[in-house]
Amino acid sequence: MPTSPHRLRPFAVAVALLSCVAASTTATAAERPHPPAPAADCALPGRTGWTDEGHDTDRAQFQPSTGTRRVLTLFVDFPDAPATDSTDAYAAQLAPAVDWMRTASYGRSRLAISSLHRWIRMPADSASYGFERGLTFETHEKYVRDAIAAADPHADFSRYDMVYVVPTKAAAAISFSPTYLYDPATSGVRADGTRIKWGVTFGQDLWRWGPKVVAHETGHTFGLPDLYSFTGATHQYAGGWDVMGNIAGPAPQFLGWHSWKLGWTRDRQVACLPAPGNRTVRLTPVERPGGTKIAVLRTSETTAYVAESRRADGNDRDACSTGVLIYKVDSATPTGEGPVRIMNGNPSATPPPGCTQLDLAAYAPGQTFTDPDTGVRIEVLEGGRAGDVVRLDKS
Repeated sequence: MPTSPHRLRPFAVAVALLSCVAASTTATAAERPHPPAPAADCALPGRTGWTDEGHDTDRAQFQPSTGTRRVLTLFVDFPDAPATDSTDAYAAQLAPAVDWMRTASYGRSRLAISSLHRWIRMPADSASYGFERGLTFETHEKYVRDAIAAADPHADFSRYDMVYVVPTKAAAAISFSPTYLYDPATSGVRADGTRIKWGVTFGQDLWRWGPKVVAHETGHTFGLPDLYSFTGATHQYAGGWDVMGNIAGPAPQFLGWHSWKLGWTRDRQVACLPAPGNRTVRLTPVERPGGTKIAVLRTSETTAYVAESRRADGNDRDACSTGVLIYKVDSATPTGEGPVRIMNGNPSATPPPGCTQLDLAAYAPGQTFTDPDTGVRIEVLEGGRAGDVVRLDKS
């Protein structure tokens, strides 16, 4: 980027004086630091065509991640699994997600959840929808279409942005909670003159994870990928950091990178180092609003290292470690293959009950992360309740 123009010195009559002034001007210019790079210089382009870590999220495919999202909850039962209880407990299981998401987004994303308090009978048995046999998009869309059609006489779907479909506890075959993202190339699901583009069909895991599964699946409708691994050790890449990884993890607050991608963290809250050089950055914890949230060192067209401050506050009150979380982001890596990989600052530590090795990853003052392959060095200089100070170097 262009640097500030050098100031011109007054012309000196004596040649010797002119030489001295010119030498002084050159030295001053060389010592003057470059202005910080804009945050946009560290934003990465998506390269997978689906949910990924790129900032150029397709807003035709994924819904807006800021403002109020109007959600209608449908409660469904089945010929082979009729409901015998009230819908009230089911709605109560979802309700805390409103505050959870508001806290996670610094108030910039709000769920306005309405519930159709009656059991909607699905036209087919619960076991026929294929949840236990590897759910396909077509079968999943049929499930959504059947629920919408059965509820249509009782609701005006034109008033809502998305739907949540919650099955009776008796429907054990509806075991997990996939996100429904429409296919623009097909006719899809329609009701009341509107297309149903986004939804979450909850399963029995709702009762294990509660409002955090709401946050995880809704995050997919915003364009976020899965941080857990589809093969091998499930939580080998991100551990319990970020609800898009281990939903039951101890530090589920969205990563600062995700908060920036979703528009919850502003560009002015991002410190960017896109080229060789160095910066010292004071970070405020991502669990709290305000201040600089992430420091980013860009390493290629689609990769970067990120440092952020984490504390045992808010949604992270059960965090296993606090300090500076350092991770690598790759916007060309598909969902489920490690688009975010946490760097472990304490690989020899023994995790206490309820924590994993990677949950102890936060760096403390005096610790340094280096990657010789990219010339990246991140040193933690200070730490305290207010946050952390890090020095970024890129050779």
